[in-house]
Amino acid sequence: MSATAWAWLVLAFPLAGTIVISLGWRALPGRAGGWLGSAMILGSFVCSILAALKMQDLAPHARHASSTLFDYAHSAGLNIGMSIYVDPLSLFMALVVSGVSFLIHVYSISYMTSDRGFNRYFAYLNYFVFTMLLLVLAGNIIILIVGWAGVGTASYLLISFWYRRTTATAAGIKAFVMNVIGDVALVIAAFLLWKNAGHHVSFTGIFAGSKTHFSHDQGTLIAACLLLTVGAFAKSAQLPLHTWLPDAMEGPTPVSALIHAATMVTAGVYLIARFHPLYEQAPTAANITAGIAAATLFFAATCALAVTDLKRIIAYSTMSQIGYMMVGVSTGGYDGGLFHLMTHAFFKALLFMGAGSVIGAMAGIQDIDRMGGFRKSMRFTYITFLIGALALASMVPFSGWFSKDEILGFDVHRGGYYLVLAIVGFAAALMTAFYSFRMVFRVFHGDAVPEAQSLERGELYHAEHVNPMTGEHEDTDVGFPGAEHHIAEREWPMKFPMAILAVLAVIGGIVGIPGVTHWLRNFLDPAFADSRFINTQPTDSASWIGLIIGAGIALAGITIAYVCYLRQPGTTARLIQRLPFLYRLFVNRWYFDELYDAVFVRPTATFGNFGRYVVESAFVQGTLVGGATRVVGTGTSIARALESGYLRAYAVLMLLGFGGLGLYFLIQAAF
Repeated sequence: MSATAWAWLVLAFPLAGTIVISLGWRALPGRAGGWLGSAMILGSFVCSILAALKMQDLAPHARHASSTLFDYAHSAGLNIGMSIYVDPLSLFMALVVSGVSFLIHVYSISYMTSDRGFNRYFAYLNYFVFTMLLLVLAGNIIILIVGWAGVGTASYLLISFWYRRTTATAAGIKAFVMNVIGDVALVIAAFLLWKNAGHHVSFTGIFAGSKTHFSHDQGTLIAACLLLTVGAFAKSAQLPLHTWLPDAMEGPTPVSALIHAATMVTAGVYLIARFHPLYEQAPTAANITAGIAAATLFFAATCALAVTDLKRIIAYSTMSQIGYMMVGVSTGGYDGGLFHLMTHAFFKALLFMGAGSVIGAMAGIQDIDRMGGFRKSMRFTYITFLIGALALASMVPFSGWFSKDEILGFDVHRGGYYLVLAIVGFAAALMTAFYSFRMVFRVFHGDAVPEAQSLERGELYHAEHVNPMTGEHEDTDVGFPGAEHHIAEREWPMKFPMAILAVLAVIGGIVGIPGVTHWLRNFLDPAFADSRFINTQPTDSASWIGLIIGAGIALAGITIAYVCYLRQPGTTARLIQRLPFLYRLFVNRWYFDELYDAVFVRPTATFGNFGRYVVESAFVQGTLVGGATRVVGTGTSIARALESGYLRAYAVLMLLGFGGLGLYFLIQAAF
């Protein structure tokens, strides 16, 4: 079989899982829906491996192919095929998406086992993976947009999965609206490129047409690239379209892992990497993209320093790490950006799984101020979470150390404006190391909370089911979380994926050790062979100097966290007292939500109320419709009064009529 044939099967497996679970959910007993959904994603992962192996058999310049299944649309000179494009970039994404998604599926089997919407959950999960794979394997920009919109829909379904929880439905709507903004920008960008780059919709056609029809840094091309950036930023939660991501934590914790590690937020990074020939032809757009991404990674790191919700700390961490990837792929460091996408998928999925385990032990509580002392009672979760935190902090020799510093090393090598981006990245890296171990020390060290003490006695803490954000009491029927609280310590379907991810988080960097291994770069290079940065790499010695600096920064951040939370507890409280403005700024997420509420939400609501109460109720219903009704009603009343049935009254009216006509003709005759 060819690489494209295997790639079609990559799509077929999760699609089949979605259809079978959706239609046959009543007939699937127990956990069968979960195992079936997981098997479909495993099939997709195996096919991705086989497609990659088949592609590797070809010469580097021949490692790309497209295949069309049928005509998707054929109208007005626009021919769109249901096609896929297979090259090292799309296969790399398919491997990461399907591989990590499979592990998250297996973890979910235990985590969601008591939920009344179990089969519905796995139907959504398979659909999410299918749309993401369609996005990365799309052969033209129209099919990419179809997958792009499908990912947004799937995220809405999963974020608001517990649809009887009001905060979850609000978060789902917020994510959907933000993503639609990006979808609209992406559609306009596609139209601009189709209209101005030779009426092509395939990627290869667009890239070839852009060289012919656009000059270097031409205005239309810059506009198209910036619209692509808006689409990417909405999907990847970058400034200023980021506010949906922390609220998306309302979904089940495995959904958070899926969104943050293997699907949705990585879509924007892929989009910019896929359209890299356009960004290289429009460096102004690329520099703007990189600048905003650098601002995002710094902003998100500051928020993660202050918020106390465990899942939201990890969510802000995702925004920050995606910022690094965006900086990488928009400045020409494609290998580094995609390398970090892969290692981040490993350790971020691991951190969310560990957080889910702790939240299960806490009976749904997510506030780290309520946690502590789980180190002894949750040994497995502690060790794996610690590995994830070390990789996130870029500590030597964990995977994040190699990948993050490759991005920063590349920007240092380019110098000038890019050196500023690297300095911002190093500053955020210090904060990353600090808040990573803030989580470790606050959750697992210190005095054991009652929930941890219960676990040490071999008991699982139970409490009333409440909304962790509002404290509202909930039941455990469909639409709310299930009755049981699952922790990794007791269930192997949760432990198995965490163990695999922990190993990958440790050794994942082996694919790109400067001067030793260049496996990932060698694999990806054919996809970026046309890049003018293909040979722009720092020397191995310069890379190692960057790695040593990065390790020093990580060690400093961890040490500061150790002093603040273990050596001298109360240090952060004193800092908050001395710097209340900064604390309020960070804990309130730089007031972005309040700003959007004042600028967009309230004026829109006021305008809507004006339309509803003044225009519709008072003017349309009251004056136009109501006024006409009153005129007709008055006329009807008069006519009804005149129709008295008395002959004399009709005779009087007839005389008045004749008299009036006579008077009219006399006046006409006089003039």
